[in-house]
Amino acid sequence: MPAAAWLALLLHLLFPSLSKNMQSSSLPFKYHDEKELEAVLWDVKEKYSSITHLYSIGRSVQGVPLWVLAIGYFPALHMIGIPEVKYIGNIHGNEPVGRELLLHLIDYLLINYGHDEDITALIKSTRIHFLPAMNPDGFKVSTPGDCGGEHGRNNFHNVDLNRNFPYFFGPNPSPPEPETLAVMQWFQKETFVLSGTLHGGAVVAVYPFSFNQAGLPGDAKTPDDEVFRYLAKTYARAHKTMHKGNLCNESFPGGVINSAAWYPVKGCLQDYNYIQGQCLEVTLEVSCCKYPVDDQLQTLWQQNQQALIELIKQVHKGIKGRVLDTAGNPIPRAALRMVAGPEEYLYTAASNGEFYKIVLPGKYTLYVEAPGFLPLREIVTVTGTSNPYSANTYNVRLNKQKGSSL
Repeated sequence: MPAAAWLALLLHLLFPSLSKNMQSSSLPFKYHDEKELEAVLWDVKEKYSSITHLYSIGRSVQGVPLWVLAIGYFPALHMIGIPEVKYIGNIHGNEPVGRELLLHLIDYLLINYGHDEDITALIKSTRIHFLPAMNPDGFKVSTPGDCGGEHGRNNFHNVDLNRNFPYFFGPNPSPPEPETLAVMQWFQKETFVLSGTLHGGAVVAVYPFSFNQAGLPGDAKTPDDEVFRYLAKTYARAHKTMHKGNLCNESFPGGVINSAAWYPVKGCLQDYNYIQGQCLEVTLEVSCCKYPVDDQLQTLWQQNQQALIELIKQVHKGIKGRVLDTAGNPIPRAALRMVAGPEEYLYTAASNGEFYKIVLPGKYTLYVEAPGFLPLREIVTVTGTSNPYSANTYNVRLNKQKGSSL
């Protein structure tokens, strides 16, 4: 037996918990152009075909495919009880650290599947989608080492894609671009529960709303403000330095901030995700320099690695289930409210009656309504389950109203 094999066997026998995490990676710490990025995604799709699904959601203005890799035990389709999570990188072309962090996160998850118990459990219980590059055209013309410039930020039509989504508190500044439309249509096909979008130029976790009615800097709270702050703090605390809150010559207590309190933004992806898609998204600013040079990528990966994984895990915090009639048939688009004191959490069940709601542990009054059915009011207790990879399951059954034809 070769010496390396003997050493691996000895380490496995002496330190089994250590050796399970010694899966090596050959993915270099460098920026991958579009051909290289595509090749990486196809390569992992071929190597890990049973737990990956590669698909395109559309094309950029210049015709570059917007590739998404899904990882999960059932990677090609949604399964009831398995929540959907997504990460998006490089929405601003000159902020490409996110595209590389997501490639390394994909690599890390796949090479550790079947070797690391936590990673294996996460993949079996979650369907995770990665869009490494939403703005490939902007990236192509961006300049490595440009820490504060704007060149390459926008798409080929010179539109800032993170100001291009439908804005629900007033008129939108411009019609949706091809990249924006592709992402919007993607959201209609998948029921995402949790999301993170990666940016550069600061080190902080940012949560919605991104705009208040006055249009001035200041907190703009969502109904899920408590949960959003929890998600942002979860990322910041797991990050090697973000939690310090005093990086990049800016002060963010605890490494988090409400988006509108930082600076107001109209038409951003984060707010659209929340309002239209019922998906809780945090914006992750992961590097002081917008486009740091290659030799900084390994350090940035080490700083963000555990935080990226910890954020995914939070999709299993809260409650999930289905809204059914007394015969067990799904009731589509039922309206749910969870109330605890001043906090009120809203959700609309999917067409198959399925719902997921990230909430913190506690006692809630649950209200469920659907046309043709008697409304329901129940007290539910959300706990931290013994299984960290499953939210509390709570199926709701509604009685038909008398005389209803449903």
